[in-house]
Amino acid sequence: MNADSTFLIKLVNAKMPFGKYKGWFITNLPVHYLEWFHRTGFPGGSLGQYLATMYEIKTNGLDHLLSPLIKTRSDNRF
Repeated sequence: MNADSTFLIKLVNAKMPFGKYKGWFITNLPVHYLEWFHRTGFPGGSLGQYLATMYEIKTNGLDHLLSPLIKTRSDNRF
């Protein structure tokens, strides 16, 4: 597996493309929604990787590590 040095930048800029939280930044999704994906299965592709990573970050209390990257994005509405 090759590490993508831009993965976290892409993660903080990614938005949920469907469902109740469509248009929300993945970093702003509630933990209960990420837990549901964890139980039922993450989607494939980069969306699934973003959701799985965000699940690990939030359930381990590491949200603060993304703060510097979140501050640099231009659209912080959701």
